[in-house]
Amino acid sequence: MRKLLGLALFALLGGAWAQRVVFLSTQLRPIEEAQKVRQVILKDFPGQVQFVPEDYPVWLNRVLAEAQTGRGTVGVLGGLHGDFPPLASRGLLESLDGLFARLKGRGFPLSFVELGKLGTREQLYIPWMQATYVMVAHKEALRYLPQGADLNALTYEDLKNWAKAIYEATGQRRLGFPAGPGGLIHRFLQGYLYPSYTGSQVRRFKSPEAEAMWRDFQELWRYVNPRSTAYEFMQEPLLSGEVWIAWDHAARLKDALVQRPQDFVAFPAPAGPKGRGFMPVVAGLAIPKTAPDKRAAEALIDYLTRPEVQLLTLKEVGFFPVVQVAYGEDLPQGIRLLAQAVSAQASAQDALPSLLPVGLGDKGGEFNKVYRDTFTRIVIRGENVRRALDLEAQNLARILRETGAPCWPPDTPSQGSCPVE
Repeated sequence: MRKLLGLALFALLGGAWAQRVVFLSTQLRPIEEAQKVRQVILKDFPGQVQFVPEDYPVWLNRVLAEAQTGRGTVGVLGGLHGDFPPLASRGLLESLDGLFARLKGRGFPLSFVELGKLGTREQLYIPWMQATYVMVAHKEALRYLPQGADLNALTYEDLKNWAKAIYEATGQRRLGFPAGPGGLIHRFLQGYLYPSYTGSQVRRFKSPEAEAMWRDFQELWRYVNPRSTAYEFMQEPLLSGEVWIAWDHAARLKDALVQRPQDFVAFPAPAGPKGRGFMPVVAGLAIPKTAPDKRAAEALIDYLTRPEVQLLTLKEVGFFPVVQVAYGEDLPQGIRLLAQAVSAQASAQDALPSLLPVGLGDKGGEFNKVYRDTFTRIVIRGENVRRALDLEAQNLARILRETGAPCWPPDTPSQGSCPVE
């Protein structure tokens, strides 16, 4: 049936295409993943596709070169959100408003749709797939969930009260974060805590709202397992039982849910006063203005965002869907639990996506260190919150000045480097 529907669409779009659709992507570059794209994911597409995975500099330069000569070969561009702004700022991407009008019934998260406009009024990319960070809890912890709290709509106050109830009942600090040397605590601070309390990742770094946030997090930390400063992957302390509630990247939680799906639940991160901050790694699909066959390119984007192809992408390469799908029994139960939490988080009414840092070049490590150092000063060492924020804000501002990186979501756009207020 899928093949018949595909062939019908193929006919509507004008029959057989004279050439392949060249699909140039910064994603799914490893050989194994690229082969799965070619041999499995694209197998039922009713046309020919040449999948070309490239590093970002090669990807960008090829599109710029084709724009300069006016002779394009690339039909569809696949990339992370941060890959597209240099093309959008030069006016090199087609408006996909018409295509999106036909596809929007598939249930794309509104927050991702807005990201795909790249600060304009037009849809410049269609969401393709996502990875992100969520929370997992042992079912033993559920008996201590505060009365009236909704696991899929927790607040940070709920999380604190939950961890406190476990501590008071068991004497154990069972909440955990990956705050070890190789852990991703900086992503939690950048994409979850800061946006949830301040609506910002950079601009409001030392704001009164940030000061209140850090005081709340100090209080929460009283119920966090002290070994968190050594944790790097939270699936291990979850499986050992040292931790009952944890936040981490989905890929670093996966083993716990796959090995013992009957013992765990997965759910969205909590919300704060400004919304449910979360950090999606969003990949999108765009069409360059030099595309040789725009109807064929649109057909490929249509195909890649069909629910059954989104599920196939999840099973084959581990990226989560960006449309509404029904997770069937053929999907491993642990992956299904994760996927449902990822979808619930992205589609939450108060969802507030915060992107990975954009435009920092080789200063990305220094940027992350500011957040980790602020955490160490305030939460681990107990330094004065206002003093620590003022000092670290100077380091953050210097990095932004040196790179000239403009603000990225959820911060409002800036002229020049993003200010630290």
